[in-house]
Amino acid sequence: MYAIVDIAGKQFKVAKDQYIYAPKMEGETGANVSFDNVLLLDKDGSVEVGAPTVKGVKVSGKILEHVKGNKVIIFKKKRRKGYTVKNGHRQQFTKVQIESIG
Repeated sequence: MYAIVDIAGKQFKVAKDQYIYAPKMEGETGANVSFDNVLLLDKDGSVEVGAPTVKGVKVSGKILEHVKGNKVIIFKKKRRKGYTVKNGHRQQFTKVQIESIG
């Protein structure tokens, strides 16, 4: 059994007891969260596709921790001008464990 869920504008394929790294959400570590935007639900081979969402289905999870992703280096250069800029960025994520679908 799995579902495709829209979390903060990004789509995730989730199953029970799975960990996902979603964009940073409000909430303390250990708090329960529920996601209402279920786009697709698969129950043992029978697939329900929402238009735009599947009615009456929620995915619930638990916030485990807030983490940062890998560093991405941004490097800008203009040739023959002596212009170089080097910056870095680390995106913030929330690690969520999916507890139930239904």
